[in-house]
Amino acid sequence: MTVRKARLAGVGVATAAAAALFAAPAATASSPSAPHSPAHPQGGVVFVQSDNTTANTVVAYHRAADGTLHRRGVFPTGGRGGVLDGSVVDHLASQGSLAYDRKAGLLYAVNAGSDTLTLFAVHGDRLERLQVLPTGGDFPVSVTFHGNRVWVLNALDGGSIQGFVRTGHRLTGVDSWHRGLGLDPNATPQFTHTPGQISFTPDGSKLVVTTKAGANSIDVFRLNRRGTPAARPVVTSTPGAVPFGFTFDSAGRLQVTEAGPNAVETFVLHRDGTLTSVGQVLTGEAATCWIVATDHKLYASNAGSGTLSGYRVRSNGTLAALGNTATDPGTVDAAVSSDGRNLYVQTGAQGHVNEFRVNRDGSLTRIGSVTVPGAVGGEGIVAD
Repeated sequence: MTVRKARLAGVGVATAAAAALFAAPAATASSPSAPHSPAHPQGGVVFVQSDNTTANTVVAYHRAADGTLHRRGVFPTGGRGGVLDGSVVDHLASQGSLAYDRKAGLLYAVNAGSDTLTLFAVHGDRLERLQVLPTGGDFPVSVTFHGNRVWVLNALDGGSIQGFVRTGHRLTGVDSWHRGLGLDPNATPQFTHTPGQISFTPDGSKLVVTTKAGANSIDVFRLNRRGTPAARPVVTSTPGAVPFGFTFDSAGRLQVTEAGPNAVETFVLHRDGTLTSVGQVLTGEAATCWIVATDHKLYASNAGSGTLSGYRVRSNGTLAALGNTATDPGTVDAAVSSDGRNLYVQTGAQGHVNEFRVNRDGSLTRIGSVTVPGAVGGEGIVAD
């Protein structure tokens, strides 16, 4: 089923641009602690993926009570990071390459250069690697979970999604849960013509996939009670929009970044998988590609401008601008602490994570920055 969405009038298409990067040196290793029940240190924890092409790693940071980060360890994934041709400050050109299941105490990390997924047990601010397994496709870039189901988005060879079932602390791939996206495997450049993100809907009944310029569409796979996806998705066409990253606001609406017009567009997702646009706001920035939600606020990352664009979500779903906040060069993936007090954003040009306090009015105050070892061009961040 295909739904064609009428574009809002007056929207121009811009090209996303940012500085080119190169692979970073390998990170050092830290030994995981012995298995025990997840325990969160006072303040919390932030995990950052390096996407290092020699040896991919996840770096663990303790989040202090004032929101600043302090490195605790560097944990090898057992795989390699990858770099899409033409990629800029984000080598994966995706959102959600790292996913944290707080309830189960598990962390999922994709290894794009190895076509694998790593499963970690989380012990406070330390990680124990449990499993590394193939993703059933080429160049995994995004991972999502709901309950005991895990799905991975593979970016190359036309794009595909692959589902897994978790039993305890082990994953098993389900062959019948593999679906191709049917994108052109030879389209160039890769970083704009590959899919951008996969995520469950909040109720776990559907999977949402963005295809960026590969198809300029948002694909919704409905799942039956056993978790099996429909043979084909419901496709909402967004001509020229280049839908990239997305999140769900507190009312369950889909908030999508569009790298074509550099905008954030709000959609209502219906039970049948169709989408209705509520409205679109232009950021006025360059390379608007990533987005994170907290309470009734959204923050979109603009890689080409080195800024975050903040928005308040009104009760009807439309967005009110809160202003732009400068970051270090190459603003990419971001995460908000579980208490909503702090926002952390990766800046790929130099492999930094910028630390911000989220004020009551939605404005951001910078409180520090850390350099992630081996993470120039890296992507993937989660916070507790």
